[in-house]
Amino acid sequence: MSQSYFKRVMQRTQTRMWINNPTLSEADRALEAGAVSCTTNPTYCGKMLSNPEMRDRVLAFIGEAVQKYHDAPEAAACVQRKSVKLLMDKFLPIYEASGGLDGFVSLQGDPFREDDPANIINEALSDLALGKNLIAKIPTTEAGLEAIKYLAGRNVPVIATEIMSVAQCISACEAYKQSGGSAPIYITCIAGIFDDCLKNQLAAGEIQADRDVIFQAGCALMREEYRLMKENALTGRLLGGGARGLHHFTEFVGGDCDVTINWKGTADALIDNDPPVIERMDTPTPAWLLKELMQVPTFAKAYVRDGLKPCEYTDFPPVRLFRGQFEDGWKKLIKEIEEYGK
Repeated sequence: MSQSYFKRVMQRTQTRMWINNPTLSEADRALEAGAVSCTTNPTYCGKMLSNPEMRDRVLAFIGEAVQKYHDAPEAAACVQRKSVKLLMDKFLPIYEASGGLDGFVSLQGDPFREDDPANIINEALSDLALGKNLIAKIPTTEAGLEAIKYLAGRNVPVIATEIMSVAQCISACEAYKQSGGSAPIYITCIAGIFDDCLKNQLAAGEIQADRDVIFQAGCALMREEYRLMKENALTGRLLGGGARGLHHFTEFVGGDCDVTINWKGTADALIDNDPPVIERMDTPTPAWLLKELMQVPTFAKAYVRDGLKPCEYTDFPPVRLFRGQFEDGWKKLIKEIEEYGK
């Protein structure tokens, strides 16, 4: 009997799978399938409150938190930490077996307080008390870059997230280099959310483009980040994220990179479909396709090295879309906390 899809990918290539925002049972299945680490984001508890498997656990954590904290955001941070700790315990054996190279679980703080580097740093330092396989997930914005430099300089493992442009990718790598640290850093490319942003702009009539061209935008962006990091020997490992289709994993197979995907609809579908392992990461973006994509202002700003300045990262439309999802998820958790016991 042949190995399952993800195990074949890891056996034949350098590409590895992380699991994103899983329930506990999904985490177990992902580990069995070959997941090496796990990501969560500020929507995690909000999503778990809508999940029959996890709702009662999160509600129990809320009950404990409201007894200790009268401030809803502080209670929310407590609930998030307790929820993420459950995942950390599952991935800890991988962390220990790999000597601290794998088995990470990420945690990202209050999305409404991400414009203050001091707050980002303090939240991350508090999160580290959860255990040794915690990895801090920090937005690649002007404020976040300060936090990345500080934390990496103290050898805190970091995921530089919310990256929707080559400029952000380079900024995150430079911040890590300036830190002088040696802990792992993962440089994201949120390809699926980037595609969603362009689809929204297309539907709103803000851009003119063929939908088949838009479909390939995020993949073209991630390939360019990968190429630049390799050709310029930039420190960090590329981490694909925000998958919205199977191609947001399969198109990156063969790369010396990791990709984080949801269990339901992506990881489980790839296991069920069991496609052949085909290396596609080094496939160049066709010249005609890149020419058409460069006519889309959002893509052009994302694709060129000097397309954005750090002060523009936070309000770049794909970043704003991603942050808005985090804010909505956090609001759901806050609302549950405020209504608890009423």
